[in-house]
Amino acid sequence: MPFLDRGGARIHYDLRGPASDRPPLLLSHGFSASGEMWERNLDALGGDREVLTWDMRGHARSDAPHDRAEYGVQQSVEDMLLLLELLSAPRAVLCGMSLGGYLSLAFYVRHPDRVSALILVDTGPGFRRDEPRRQWNEFAERTAAALERDGLAALRAGPEVAQHRDAIGLVHTARAVMAQRDAHVIDSLPRIAVPTLVVVGALDTNFLSAADYMAARIPGARKVVLDAAGHAANVEAAGAFNSAVRDFLEAL
Repeated sequence: MPFLDRGGARIHYDLRGPASDRPPLLLSHGFSASGEMWERNLDALGGDREVLTWDMRGHARSDAPHDRAEYGVQQSVEDMLLLLELLSAPRAVLCGMSLGGYLSLAFYVRHPDRVSALILVDTGPGFRRDEPRRQWNEFAERTAAALERDGLAALRAGPEVAQHRDAIGLVHTARAVMAQRDAHVIDSLPRIAVPTLVVVGALDTNFLSAADYMAARIPGARKVVLDAAGHAANVEAAGAFNSAVRDFLEAL
């Protein structure tokens, strides 16, 4: 299996599709998932371009450092930047689901020159107001505490949830990556200057309003709601998801 070694932590990745003059696609999964959550999408999206999937640090086949200081939004963005160095193109399309979508937005804030387009799937941009941020952070802490107490048995069921070697990486990810520190990502939305597709499952009630918000704040953003799909819309409505994303990519 291919790994990227970054500071002693091995990050698993998989590269599919032919090298071409089209921007490659970097697919980032959600919390407790892995790159395998994109399997139903790879053939459809990788026919004419390179597609790179990966397991975030602390997840699935990637290493899970025991030091919490090795986790954070900045560390994840740096992992993504090094993954893009594996590709020959100067810019890539970033597609992220849930936590992966937030990290794709955070990546754009830091490296807008490396992004040719954004695809944001069942995700949100964080919080501007203190009270919603506090409530989200309490949820992240409850998630981490349950994983510390019950191990991997604490994971919620979902079609995207992956197999992991232990829970320590997920604990640190919940506290250091999921938890919100400030409003810099949500405040950046009006400054996004690349084509953006917002995708959300019609049954993903926790993220419908976030999808509306991003589509309204990101200049020129297009929103697609997938019927009969929940939080993992790319898995639960793979055919409709693939069609919407292919149409978006063709129009770039």
